[in-house]
Parts: sequence; C-alpha cells; structure tokens
Amino acid sequence: QVQLVESGGGLVQAGGSLRLSCAASGRTFSSYAMGWFRQAPGKEREFAAAITRYGGSTYYVDSVKGRFTISRDNAKNTVYLQMNSLKPEDTAVYYCAATSKYYYRLAGTYDYWGQGTQVTVSS
Repeated sequence: QVQLVESGGGLVQAGGSLRLSCAASGRTFSSYAMGWFRQAPGKEREFAAAITRYGGSTYYVDSVKGRFTISRDNAKNTVYLQMNSLKPEDTAVYYCAATSKYYYRLAGTYDYWGQGTQVTVSS
C-alpha cells in the first residue's frame, strides 16, 4: 500500500513558476514509476509527466515539454514537478500517482493516487 500526498500548488501569474511535491509513504517507493496528471474544470484527467523507478527516463505531454521537469528522490520518497513559464491553460488540479506497470501515459494503469493540489495561473 502506498499513500501519496501532494503539496506546492497555488495561485501564480502567467510566466511564473511553481514546484509541486508528492510525498509517498512506505518503503517500496522505488518499486513504482511515478506520474503527474492534471484535470481542468469540465475536462478529463490528462497525463502530464512520468518518471521511471530510478529516474532513468522521463515522459511528457507535448504541451508541457520544455516547461515542466519531473524528478524524484528515492531516499526521500518524493517526486517533484517543476513548472516554469506557466500559462493560464495549465490551470488544473494536479495529481501524482504510482504505477507498477509500464504504460505511463494511461491513468488506468496507475495503482495509487494522491488527493490533488490546485494550480491556478492568472493571465
């Protein structure tokens, strides 16, 4: 069992930056690839970024490439999402999730989810 708790969301102006953190419980954090998903009002949850178990590979949706960076610290059981050059269309609830599978872009393959943190980007 893995429990995930996100933090770091907030209100920021367009062009600004935020760093999201996701702290995981348990001693098997490195057994899971980690992903960040986001859900805007009235829209489906969408994949944003993912990182493999030891950070060797990262994956991004095209709309955040070059602006967002996912990283992890297995010693701290934490995954991060550094978000730069934020745009109003990045406004959403951001969720971190853990998966033991290999289809990182699919929400249905993730085993555990956090409660989400709100990110609001004003224009």
